[in-house]
Amino acid sequence: MENRLPTSDQDFVESLIPQRFPFVMVNSISEYSESHLISGFEIKEDNIFVQNGIFQASGMIEHQAQSVALHTGYKFYLLGKEAPTGYIGAIKTFESLRLPELGQKLTSEVSIINEMMGVTLVDIVTKLNDEVIAKSQMKTVVM
Repeated sequence: MENRLPTSDQDFVESLIPQRFPFVMVNSISEYSESHLISGFEIKEDNIFVQNGIFQASGMIEHQAQSVALHTGYKFYLLGKEAPTGYIGAIKTFESLRLPELGQKLTSEVSIINEMMGVTLVDIVTKLNDEVIAKSQMKTVVM
């Protein structure tokens, strides 16, 4: 399969995850390896997690989880296979240092700590420009 990175082709990015509008919280991939991925997301007015111009913490968690799904989806894309559906199995930690505003662009780095039998443990750091605004560690599970 062709390596198409970096990309902000919304149709391609959405083909890699199970979510659909209005629940899509990723719109670009800039880097991928077996152990990491960097995703991006621009916060738009029609986003269901925007309240009074602020992207809520629940949206940040969903953006981070979809970044993990994007890692899995891109891995399967490179293998020429359809990506499985995944779920958040557990959120071990989540820290939001500040909430972003409408129109801002998030960048999240997913670091795979361990992957075994469909369960993936990841660290995720979300930045706004170069400022860390959220961190989490979660387990995701694929069907």
